[in-house]
Amino acid sequence: MTQQTFDIGLVGYGEVGKIFARELKGRSGGRVSAWDLKFAEAATREAERAQARGDGIEDCNSAEQLCARSGLIMSAVTASNTLGVAQEVARQIRPGTLFLDLNSASPGTKAQCAELIEAAGGHYVEAGVMTSVPPYGIRVPMLLGGAKAAELAAQLEAWGMDATVVAEEVGVASAIKMCRSVMIKGLEALVIESYTTARAYGVEERMIPTLYETFPGMDWHKLGAYFFSRVAQHGKRRAEEMRESANTVAEAGFTPFMTAAIADKHDWVARQSGAGVFAGIAKDATWQDYADRLLAARQS
Repeated sequence: MTQQTFDIGLVGYGEVGKIFARELKGRSGGRVSAWDLKFAEAATREAERAQARGDGIEDCNSAEQLCARSGLIMSAVTASNTLGVAQEVARQIRPGTLFLDLNSASPGTKAQCAELIEAAGGHYVEAGVMTSVPPYGIRVPMLLGGAKAAELAAQLEAWGMDATVVAEEVGVASAIKMCRSVMIKGLEALVIESYTTARAYGVEERMIPTLYETFPGMDWHKLGAYFFSRVAQHGKRRAEEMRESANTVAEAGFTPFMTAAIADKHDWVARQSGAGVFAGIAKDATWQDYADRLLAARQS
């Protein structure tokens, strides 16, 4: 399989879709196409399609067109759209097509997606993308699961990707990913809440050094800036992921008290961002810059 030529189709041309499409073009030996709802919306159609074409990506008019021309379909949408994409693709997919689900969703959601794709004659492989994509590009570490996971992993590695097979059954990779997300997104939410509150009381210069003492291997100021910036930019997407993480906890038979609260915090930051609280903030802004914007919005 490692020497085969593939026509690749990306469902979702957001941050992750754009990165994967650009970097896979020329590596697969075939064409790379994309379909996104923004290709059809009047407000975004021209700009999004122009960007795709500028990147050498063929912009499709529909999911049906993308399925007709793709031997490997990658789904890279927000967590809440994971199942919807699988339902749409299952109506159009050609038998024998590989479907790689990159989305952050619970084991239960991934199992539903797998059932749909497999029933339509496709081959479903789940991926747990284990960290933020932009710093790594297609080298982002991924865990794969599914009957065709090993076969696909060999092909992805031939293209320079970092894919590790963890199971032949669907659900294991997503469980690992979702449990990790509870910790990582939870830490983001805790830092934002703790730091902003400390700033409000004027005690951050005494509080943060105690974190360095307890966890000396972590740069708490640098982490703070990174966490604030990522949640301010992608809070809505992160909140959706955390709701899928909450589903993961619930599927295990537990009430997701903490995970649900993390989702709410990310959603709250997303609303602040949507209201313009962080408008014009510098790319190299400190965590204090973000916290001050939140404090100012509280007082206005």
